[in-house]
Amino acid sequence: MIDALTRSFLLAFSSSLVLLLLGVPLAWWLVRYRGAWRRLLETFILLPLTLPPTVLGFYLLLALGRDGWFSKVIGISWAFRFEGLLIGSVLFCLPFALTAYREALRALDPDWLQAASVEGATTVQTWRYVILPIAAPGILSGTLLAFAHTLGEFGVVLMIGGNITGQTTVISTYIYDLTQSLQFSSVNTVALILFLTSFVILYAARTLEERARENSTPWRK
Repeated sequence: MIDALTRSFLLAFSSSLVLLLLGVPLAWWLVRYRGAWRRLLETFILLPLTLPPTVLGFYLLLALGRDGWFSKVIGISWAFRFEGLLIGSVLFCLPFALTAYREALRALDPDWLQAASVEGATTVQTWRYVILPIAAPGILSGTLLAFAHTLGEFGVVLMIGGNITGQTTVISTYIYDLTQSLQFSSVNTVALILFLTSFVILYAARTLEERARENSTPWRK
């Protein structure tokens, strides 16, 4: 159990970090860009919301497997490895994080950005003193939701990781194994840990969302 829990939390942390670094700039671009390609890109990104996780996992398995196009490009197969789990988790959780990021950035008053520009603020200064102080709660909320989704994901990680003991087993597939072997007492223990963890994370996310709505003026140095 400890091995599966450790791997799950490491996967959730790594996935959330990647989503934070890539998702915020992507959300900012989607908010600001008005070209014809925006809707097509948004639709593609949001597909995991409607696709069964096993479908996404299947195509990732084809791409990252030994004969997959991605593996041929990098020369390494990432299927049935932690790297594959990470890619699958990022793609699966991207819509959840991106939606929160986008809403947090949309809440910015254009007048604040215009005022920062008039005052001669650089892009870095605008992000530091205007955008992040206001959008940070919403961004952190989206990151926490992505963390929670990664902890609970089953279909994608099972397809791309294969549930190999000591290598790719995560907490959701560990629970599945225990259930298959009728170890319901152990299942209850592990499930309760996951339930409480998810509750705390979601409560924190909701608190941050409320704080984001309360932010009405930018912090000034």
